[in-house]
Amino acid sequence: MKKLLALIATVAITVSVYASEFADISVAELKSAISSGKATLIDVNGTGSWEKGHIPGAIDFDAKENKLAEFLPKDKKALVVAYCGGPTCKAYQSAANAAKKLGYTNVKHLSAGISGWKKAGEKTDKGN
Repeated sequence: MKKLLALIATVAITVSVYASEFADISVAELKSAISSGKATLIDVNGTGSWEKGHIPGAIDFDAKENKLAEFLPKDKKALVVAYCGGPTCKAYQSAANAAKKLGYTNVKHLSAGISGWKKAGEKTDKGN
């Protein structure tokens, strides 16, 4: 029984460490970074959702995944923020991991997602 509990605890710790691999950024912090031109955003909600409304300037990950490097800044220390639907959505990890694999070292997660962005009364853009 002790071995089973130890195994469960180890798995839980591993999962929580993996889940928090990318630091969260708040809507207010992101808004500030955007207004100062210091953030590149990646929307992982799918092209249909991106077309209906995304954070202004966000890259449509589904459409650009294979050539993501072309749309990210040359500076590998630049802030890159991935987001998806909301606090329980984990889809952002695919974009965050892709940016990390390309060598970006300041990758964050907007845990509020597009739903939190809209709930805060922030503007969205429609795609075409």
